[in-house]
Amino acid sequence: MNKALTFTLLLALQAPCFAAAPAAKAGTQPAAELSGLTDRLGKGLKDSPGIKLAVLAFPYTSEKPSEGPVVVQERLTTLLASDKNVILIERGLMKKVMEELKLQASGAVDEETVKKLGKLLGADAVVTGTLNDLQDGNCEVNARIVETESGRILAAASASVTKTWADGGITVVKPPKDHGAKPLVQVAILLDTSNSMDGLINQARTQVWKIVNELVGAEKSGSSPVIEVALYEYGNSTLPREKGFIRQVLPFTTDLDSVARELFSLRTNGGDEYCGQTIKEAVEGLKWSPKTDVYKAIFIAGNEPFTQGAVTYQEAVAKAKSKGIFVNTIYCGARQRGLAEQWKDAADIAEGDYASIDQSLREYTVAAPQDDRISELSSKLNDTYVAYGSYGQAKMASKREVVSMTRGAGASIAAERAAFQASAPGAAAADSSWDVVSAVESGAVKRDEIKKDQLPEELKKMDKAELDKYLDGKLAERRKIKEEINRLQTERKAYIAQEEKKQAGGKTLDKAMIETIRRQAVQRGYKFSK
Repeated sequence: MNKALTFTLLLALQAPCFAAAPAAKAGTQPAAELSGLTDRLGKGLKDSPGIKLAVLAFPYTSEKPSEGPVVVQERLTTLLASDKNVILIERGLMKKVMEELKLQASGAVDEETVKKLGKLLGADAVVTGTLNDLQDGNCEVNARIVETESGRILAAASASVTKTWADGGITVVKPPKDHGAKPLVQVAILLDTSNSMDGLINQARTQVWKIVNELVGAEKSGSSPVIEVALYEYGNSTLPREKGFIRQVLPFTTDLDSVARELFSLRTNGGDEYCGQTIKEAVEGLKWSPKTDVYKAIFIAGNEPFTQGAVTYQEAVAKAKSKGIFVNTIYCGARQRGLAEQWKDAADIAEGDYASIDQSLREYTVAAPQDDRISELSSKLNDTYVAYGSYGQAKMASKREVVSMTRGAGASIAAERAAFQASAPGAAAADSSWDVVSAVESGAVKRDEIKKDQLPEELKKMDKAELDKYLDGKLAERRKIKEEINRLQTERKAYIAQEEKKQAGGKTLDKAMIETIRRQAVQRGYKFSK
């Protein structure tokens, strides 16, 4: 995906950050520092009089929360508004359209989405870019104007400006590399989204929680692992041909709700399936841990010959093996045909597993008597979140959306998600950037660092003692709910195991992945309960 087209919804919607920005010193004119940059950008538009521009926010390359992205956006908007050859899109309309497109705070926007954005806004191009802090209180602004119809960069420029804004707010303490002492698991899922792959996508949507819960149930050195999942799609003709019909949907994330949301948004379309190039993209494009004891695995699923494309699968898989990454191939069809189309040979190179599944199977979940109660507890768990700022409210809405999606897929799917939220060590940490209770629960923030002006209105009036009592109540309520979910999940897993033994039929995605995960994770020091 073109990095020039990446931006954060939080920033684009002008969500207030967590700390107030310091006022600019008297006599200074911060916007003037960007005038040279806008002049250089304007030269690229000299042949496009009357061009309609949408000025997006400028996120930090480090993705840190800050007022800077919106401050720079406002200054550029002001400067560009003085150019009579430019027509600027009104910010209220931008917000409305972004909401219609359901852009997510943690997601990225590809060329296809930018085209939709341009069409709905009536914008010929977008102004976007990134920020990078320099020494001595300065910040580097890299800007570019991107044509919405083609994704072509019309103009680009950079400038160094004085930093007059604040960063952060509720300070989330970043853990040491690879989550400190916590064991780490990294899994990249590569899905063929060409025509005829609807069954595969449906299985992925409904089984992702069951798969990750298998890993949550493992332990290493006395701890359950932090789980990072990345998602790619390939073989879809709506993706750029020049990029091999490949898209990184999500980089590694501990936010499994975002993974589920993206899975539900995937749509299939015809295209060429370049497995070798897709694996190469995942190996080179993701931040794999350099540690040798981390369980790192790629799972690629599809139904076309593994030999397609300019990048040979032998080259790509060998590169993965050199980084200690298992490559596991899942053929959607008859096992013998997958063998003939080199799916097993690719897995063998990286000491991975080859499996064939029946993607046409639709009844691939077992309803358990505990499902309804766990689903009910999941709703109660949602009531223990305390959002701060507009970002928090957006994340709360996003979480409710995922709950609705999983319930719509079935009670058993909702139960699996609730089990993950209750037991995964990384679940609270993933929510700690926007939920005060999770931030305190995970140890990411101290209570005296909480900015009350970013809390809901009813909490702003509380003094410290009242707020502490309120948070203690939420923590106790959450702890009690999680304990009951975990108890019911233990009973549920035992019931499902017995029911699955009675069932005869083809193998599905979850079974193929779980069998492989159990075998390979043991080689990295993990233990699984029977």
